[in-house]
Amino acid sequence: MLDSSLELHLPYITNGLPGIGGQLRVTSDHFIVEEVPLYAPSDEGQHLYVNLTKTGSTTKEVQMQLERLFGLRRGDVGFAGLKDKQARTTQTFSLAVGYRPPSFAEDAIQRIRDHLPVEVHWARFHRNKLRPGHLLGNRFTITISRLACGLDEAMARAEAIRAALAQTGLPNYFGPQRFGPSGSNVRQGLEILAGVRTKRDRWLRRFLISSVQSYLCNCYLARRVAIGAFERLLVGDIAKKVATGGMFQVEDLAAEQPRYAAREISFTAPLYGPKMWAAKAEAGALEEAVLAASPVTLEQLAAARVEGGRRLGRLLVEEISMEPAQVDEEAAVTLRFQLPKGAFATTLLREFMKVDLAQAPALDDESDDV
Repeated sequence: MLDSSLELHLPYITNGLPGIGGQLRVTSDHFIVEEVPLYAPSDEGQHLYVNLTKTGSTTKEVQMQLERLFGLRRGDVGFAGLKDKQARTTQTFSLAVGYRPPSFAEDAIQRIRDHLPVEVHWARFHRNKLRPGHLLGNRFTITISRLACGLDEAMARAEAIRAALAQTGLPNYFGPQRFGPSGSNVRQGLEILAGVRTKRDRWLRRFLISSVQSYLCNCYLARRVAIGAFERLLVGDIAKKVATGGMFQVEDLAAEQPRYAAREISFTAPLYGPKMWAAKAEAGALEEAVLAASPVTLEQLAAARVEGGRRLGRLLVEEISMEPAQVDEEAAVTLRFQLPKGAFATTLLREFMKVDLAQAPALDDESDDV
């Protein structure tokens, strides 16, 4: 069972359109990521919010550096989402420093600048700790180099793909970085669920098991695309309202499909677990079939204390800007776009490039939102 092959290939939603090819991550400046905050600091409270830009360090590495620098306990520094090491990323951290005078913020900025290899933009107090998911999304500026065709042709192809995505949206796949080389994270997660592997590190154990959930979610989305059910709702779907985030079960297709086409609602995909809100009818049968074809059972997930949930199934990217660029005197293309929290930039980039992005940096927010 654990030696069964994993289906890591995912169908493109723009399969009929040729990609521009190319390469990612020539330098960190070709991967620029900026968090879009959920709220602004109130300038009062016992948590110091520090907004900074880092390159060459993971979010967790900066978290630990800040804890040591300010003499804080493990976990006293919070963040809203994980950011990649090989990118130029701007994000906010919260430091549980207690109630301090206003001058402490400026002193903290200088201390960080003196001791850490980061660029600090501001520091302000707020009442609560930053936790995973406390953001609206991320803004990306990504340059694709070593194109598979000339610049004019690449721009024309990219424009055709952009126009198609504006009509359909795209499946909210988890990026390949979640799964590790050749699905190694998924395989380890399966072994943990089967009881043949243990992990003492609780965070790592949780991550490996979540990679199994992510893999199954991708299998569901791929199946939905394959049967032509991405651009339409199914009876029994658990739909999500775009404006409010409220969820409901689809019972009347005639009433709800126009709302889906108008981008007022989208279907959600399963993050399997015993407490997941399961779909019914046709949509429920699809969910059950994907789980039944996998080496995972709800009993195993329950034993691992995985509750389950739902994830937005369709990404709607409102604006994607494109412009010519140069990398090492060769033509390149720069894309600018914004994604909601939990979405992977590689999910969008793969549609434009049509290449294997398994080794691309994790330009995503890996928070625990659904």
